[in-house]
Amino acid sequence: MPIESVFPRLETLLPQVQKPIQYVGGELNSVVADWDAADVRWALMYPDAYEVGVPNQGIQILYEVLNEREGVLAERTYAVWPDMEALMREHGLPQFTVDAHRPVGAFDILGVSFASEMGYTNLLTALDLAGIPLYSADRTDDHPVVLAGGHSAFNPEPIADFLDAVVLGDGEEIALAITEIIREWKHEGRPGGRDGLLLRLASTGGVYVPRFYDVTYHDDGRIERYAPNRPGVPWTVQKHTVMNLDDWPYPKNPVVPIAESVHERYSVEIFRGCTRGCRFCQAGMITRPVRERGKETVKTMVEQGVKSSGFQEVGLLSLSSADHSEIDGIAKELADRYEGTHTGLSLPSTRVDAFNIDLANELTRNGRRSGLTFAPEGGSERMRRVINKMVTEADLIRTVTAAYAAGWRQVKLYFMCGLPTEEDEDVLAIARLAAEVIKTGREVTGRKDIRCTISIGGFVPKPQTPFQWAGQTPAEVVDARLYKLKDTLRADRRYGKAIGLRYHEGSPSTIEGLLSRGDRRVGRIIEEVWRAGGRFDGWSEHFSYERWCEAAAKALAAEDIDLDWYTTRERGEDEVLPWDHLDAGLDRDWLWQDWQDALHGEESLEVDDCRWNPCYDCGVCPSMGTEIQIGPGEKRKLLPLSVV
Repeated sequence: MPIESVFPRLETLLPQVQKPIQYVGGELNSVVADWDAADVRWALMYPDAYEVGVPNQGIQILYEVLNEREGVLAERTYAVWPDMEALMREHGLPQFTVDAHRPVGAFDILGVSFASEMGYTNLLTALDLAGIPLYSADRTDDHPVVLAGGHSAFNPEPIADFLDAVVLGDGEEIALAITEIIREWKHEGRPGGRDGLLLRLASTGGVYVPRFYDVTYHDDGRIERYAPNRPGVPWTVQKHTVMNLDDWPYPKNPVVPIAESVHERYSVEIFRGCTRGCRFCQAGMITRPVRERGKETVKTMVEQGVKSSGFQEVGLLSLSSADHSEIDGIAKELADRYEGTHTGLSLPSTRVDAFNIDLANELTRNGRRSGLTFAPEGGSERMRRVINKMVTEADLIRTVTAAYAAGWRQVKLYFMCGLPTEEDEDVLAIARLAAEVIKTGREVTGRKDIRCTISIGGFVPKPQTPFQWAGQTPAEVVDARLYKLKDTLRADRRYGKAIGLRYHEGSPSTIEGLLSRGDRRVGRIIEEVWRAGGRFDGWSEHFSYERWCEAAAKALAAEDIDLDWYTTRERGEDEVLPWDHLDAGLDRDWLWQDWQDALHGEESLEVDDCRWNPCYDCGVCPSMGTEIQIGPGEKRKLLPLSVV
């Protein structure tokens, strides 16, 4: 049966909201497919505003992969701002897609990609506006399957009751596999109803269906165990890893937003995974192993993407793009290709110890030299040993010296505050490091217009990392250290005015910590916050720490646990963690030993990148059946893997 567009009703509301253009669709390379010709229909959601969600690489890739498949339709939806939400409720307008403005509740599956836990309340808004019951247990055969993915899905327990299914890891292959399961189930007459479909998904071992697992707790509040509550459901669910990225050259035709977005560029992911071993970095841990795209594939993707989109900037993306084994050739050949045009190249993520001036010069051949950004993460050498980010002060000074000498005038340094074992002096060391950067720049250039900006974020312990057991530093301690740093910088008469400071207060990080390591009981807090008006918690102007604290106190009133229990409490080795039944491939004993090494300030052996050195037994390759894939030419593993 045809599903009508809600746009005629939406159009009359647009003059009453801010940024109405974000709701109208019609972007270049967007797809509006025939509803009746599709067997399976996906609504893909990024749970944030259009301007943040439309460039999201994961959504862009899945949108194209699914729409290329015969008999499959995919459209996009984003979180609506509170002004639009109020009008939609007043006029009975449901959550809609921006492609054909169809009601989200009419689709077979609502796939939500969570890059951050701070979008959880936006999920509840979308479900409610779509007419989908908040709780999975209350949904019928007529409602879409609500499926979550993205980095936050590696601990989906805080929103488990609101989800029907969860996938871990790369989405390209599993999205198509889920599509075929749904298509087959529908063609067979929907045997077993909604539970029949969810059981088919769960029995694959690669889709987590939370309500097919029961969780029990000890008297002290800790988790006793997770256990399947029906036959055919596996005890653990594994992540998905796409090998041979050259076979998946997406997006080929990226959607070009008609409203301003946070990234106005065509992005090419030049490799996935990272084996640098930074202990705080969830992305580096959960995306292992390294899988590179070959130079020729990258060049072809750039050619196609620029041609189809008209973007004037190309971002070469990865967790540490300068680590690509062919990065020099990629940069030079792309710079040659686009020299004299309006197309610029950027490397958004670069390590201090992987940066070189020749590479930077190639990337800036076509554009002006903006500031360079590096992330030492820790202010002191001791702190960098703890987090295994072994960038020395000498490394940093050597790099910025070369940059200033080559004509750059601005450097941005990113740090974290609240790291495990951190003391005041570790944070105050940031001021001394920044002053040395300015001093060096002035000496090398003979100029006074040298600038250094310090950007500081609050540290949040994440699942599937060695720091998953750490107690989070209290917000008031983080704030006190940041204020001391600010005062120290202001007091520096020689260099203080040349150093900018940007930081986030500790309270939002506390809530992110609650959501990143919480269990199913945290779902009550999320719902309470949402019912109290919580929306867009990742935006400082909408975030309310007091609202979260009040909701936590109310939702946990009957429990012997509180907000601090979830955040500042250190976990023991034997404690069952909310994500222990979700397998990212990392050996738990290996993670625990790395945590112990961190507490003793010891560098991990992994400071020697395992792409070029013997395997360090993190467990991913043997348990996942994967291997490091690296250029040039045919993908191959460089070294034999140890057996676990």
